[in-house]
Amino acid sequence: MSLLMENQFGELPPDKAIDTKTFLDTVSHIPAFFDCLGSKVFTIIKSDINGNITKIRAVYVTNPAKYTTLEDILVAEREAHGAEWPKVGATLALMWLKRGLRFIQILLQSLADGDRDENNPNLIRVNITKAYEQALKRYHGWIVQKIFNAALLAAPYRSNFLKALSKGEEVKEEDCLANLRQFLVNYTATIDAIYEMYTNLNAELNYTV
Repeated sequence: MSLLMENQFGELPPDKAIDTKTFLDTVSHIPAFFDCLGSKVFTIIKSDINGNITKIRAVYVTNPAKYTTLEDILVAEREAHGAEWPKVGATLALMWLKRGLRFIQILLQSLADGDRDENNPNLIRVNITKAYEQALKRYHGWIVQKIFNAALLAAPYRSNFLKALSKGEEVKEEDCLANLRQFLVNYTATIDAIYEMYTNLNAELNYTV
């Protein structure tokens, strides 16, 4: 059983409302994904994701009945914080969390789509670079970008990465990629729904760190 398939995201309802408790319980397993990338440099993103999950959960547990969905939290914080919103609380934490989740999604989708460096087919730098440039780079200053470029040099071989995703088991590449595609269906839909929610609530911020 692969790391991802053990903790799949559920199908969203027609209104795309995301149940807060279910989301937090499922997404809490995602940080382990970064262990598969090997390099300790990627622990920066892992730590960021863990921290943001903790911040969202801290708000949720104060009133689970009130914060049934993620949108309930954003709307409540907008009313409570006025001009400071959306750069506060769980709203800010989820904004950054979705970017980290998008990074994973684009990386996995790139692998599933067969993107590769023809000169170095067993490297995944091209996949990681694509994910970083589309999901995170615009929000990072040059110092953080330099740290990421260093991480690229330590990226694992494609074969080792897929084996790590399969928890060390010897799995055929096509079977592993099939698992990725299956995992991505509901995972991508959930992330897309969060991005759409931020757009609809005008909660997106574009500052760099």
